Amino acid sequence: MFVKVQSAAVLGLDCIEVTAEVDIAGRWPGYQIVGLADAAIQEAKERIRTAWKNSGLEFPSNARVVINLAPADVRKIGSAYDLPMAMGMYLATEGATIDIHDALFAGELALDGALRPISGVLPLAIFAKERGYTRLFIPTANAKEASIIAGICIYPVQSLRQLIFHLQGTESIQPITPLDLSSLLALNESALDMADIKGQQFAKRALEIAASGAHNVLLSGPPGSGKTLLSRTLPTILPQMTVDEAIEVTKMYSVAGLLPPDNPIITQRPFRAPHHSASTAALVGGGTFPKPGEISLSHRGILFLDEFPEFPRPVLEALRQPLEDGVVTISRAQGSIMFPAKFTLIASQNPCPCGYATDADKVCVCSPMHRARYQKKISGPLLDRIDLHVDVPRIDFEKLSDNSSAEPSAKIRARVEAARQIQQNRFANSTRITNSEMTNRDIKTYCQLNDESLDLLRQAVATLHLSARSYNRILKIGRTIADLEASPHILTKHVAEAIQYRPSSRQG
Repeated sequence: MFVKVQSAAVLGLDCIEVTAEVDIAGRWPGYQIVGLADAAIQEAKERIRTAWKNSGLEFPSNARVVINLAPADVRKIGSAYDLPMAMGMYLATEGATIDIHDALFAGELALDGALRPISGVLPLAIFAKERGYTRLFIPTANAKEASIIAGICIYPVQSLRQLIFHLQGTESIQPITPLDLSSLLALNESALDMADIKGQQFAKRALEIAASGAHNVLLSGPPGSGKTLLSRTLPTILPQMTVDEAIEVTKMYSVAGLLPPDNPIITQRPFRAPHHSASTAALVGGGTFPKPGEISLSHRGILFLDEFPEFPRPVLEALRQPLEDGVVTISRAQGSIMFPAKFTLIASQNPCPCGYATDADKVCVCSPMHRARYQKKISGPLLDRIDLHVDVPRIDFEKLSDNSSAEPSAKIRARVEAARQIQQNRFANSTRITNSEMTNRDIKTYCQLNDESLDLLRQAVATLHLSARSYNRILKIGRTIADLEASPHILTKHVAEAIQYRPSSRQG
């Protein structure tokens, strides 16, 4: 008997339909899986055979079983096809007349017939809804992740035996209740607070601007000045994620297989801090079958690169295109896969190898050659893509011993959220969310300057030898500063503040 069971393959963040075609004939005993399947799928033959036996079913050992995963020209990887293949074999063996045309199946079988969790369930649920399927059968451990997608019945399946009884009508699996994701979203929990950071008002202001417009920041200063503490406190002033942002981020972690089993939904903005020994593939993404890297796992959140110049130069240069475009494209012989990468880069560095080139109290022991070589580890084009360049000086004793509290994160976050709301209204009819994502056309529309501001900016371009990219970034920062003051126009003082965050000297 010939049977078709529907499933799907996850490619990047998208899915394509995969049909498990099962044919069981009564002669020439055999058992074969075709359709460009990897080793994990070929091993499914023994998992299905054993799970079949332990579920109380009689395996068709005297028949020829052929399973084709169509389309045959798309590489299939992973164990998610165990369940659709097993269901196809059951329907073909028993000759059962069960209507599954509106159902999609995915799951890995254990030897006792239980279903193990798989990765990529959220993209699969979105795909099933978009293609008009009304039922999705997946492992119980993945059900909560998929339940944030409304409009499709998610059935949490514990075992092959339970699923068969459900389809026969002898036992009912209750679909999981859809989750209200908006009620689960939360602010980033942290023991840190801006109120606990002594001094550094200039750096705090820069981080407030960065949080408001999703601008990139480079913190530079001597060791112990608070660069890392400032960076790790930044999430406490970021606004709460929207539902759409949470789904975007959760899809990324689902595909990467990084969703925690106890809470398989990302409700807080990501904060990723890879070590400087990370490879290009780890940072950007890659592999034989590409997975998202740190920059994509930081989507709609923070990518913190501590000791910025210590990262290998090829790794840093790989950031240039994602910083500009907000996406990363990974090309392989089988094709190209795009992952979103709209992250806020927060980098920190010492001004020289010893760290004290800009310190007023300690003498730098680095030679000019060593200092220049250290600074050249970061290319000019990469620095040009960083919006806010901030010097973080050493804190003097009087400020360290001052017991008065600074402005708390909650108060700063309220201003950030108000600025983000202005941007949300501004870009309501586009896919953009923050000022950092503005295109050249947006800049012409929303970043109009008066004559005084234009003269100031003209002088800055001539004095600092700014590139066209730097010019546009100053306008974006000025727009964000104006939003923080709820000003409909970019004033001269906003442009002046934006200019002071550009470096006084540039690398070529």
